[in-house]
Amino acid sequence: MKPGPDKQFDPEIALAKAMEVFWHRGYEAASMAELTRVMGIGKKSLYDTFGNKRSLFIKTIRYYAQNNVAELRRQLFAPGSHSILENIRNVLQGWQKSHCKAGSKGCLLGTNIADFDTSDEEIAAALRQSLKHVEDAFTEALEQSKRNGEIQLVAPPREIARTLVCLSQGIALLGRVMDSGEVLESALQVASSQMLKPV
Repeated sequence: MKPGPDKQFDPEIALAKAMEVFWHRGYEAASMAELTRVMGIGKKSLYDTFGNKRSLFIKTIRYYAQNNVAELRRQLFAPGSHSILENIRNVLQGWQKSHCKAGSKGCLLGTNIADFDTSDEEIAAALRQSLKHVEDAFTEALEQSKRNGEIQLVAPPREIARTLVCLSQGIALLGRVMDSGEVLESALQVASSQMLKPV
């Protein structure tokens, strides 16, 4: 039996384009017609490569998380002039500034947590796992900062990391409707002063 022809598209690029559709529309509102059009592929190629719409959505969630967590870790553990504690603060401030800009889409995870059918356990598990990877990155950074003697921990690193995940999701969601960055900035300052105290 002869092998089928090579794919005439880059699956990763197509996945990134599908991610933008889900990010803009949400899972329920994203149509197969729009997905195939934006991805630049036919329906058969979509099904053959990614499965159905639900399977494609889960793949985009994992793709988004993989790239975002890789970038988060790069920033948290960047060598050079900043301590890890400073890096954590810079990450949070960067998110706050980014999500205060006009036209912010928020976080793909957060917007779809609000949108998807909560009875779909597979999607719920994919969203939970993606948030857990963010939590793990913050936990490791806090533990390293403690070992470096940079930070006074007011709670176990894992618990602080979970609080930072909740804070980051709140920043991303509220930033979509705030007409200034004052609310998010003040909330971040209070959280940082209470949880991220230098030695």
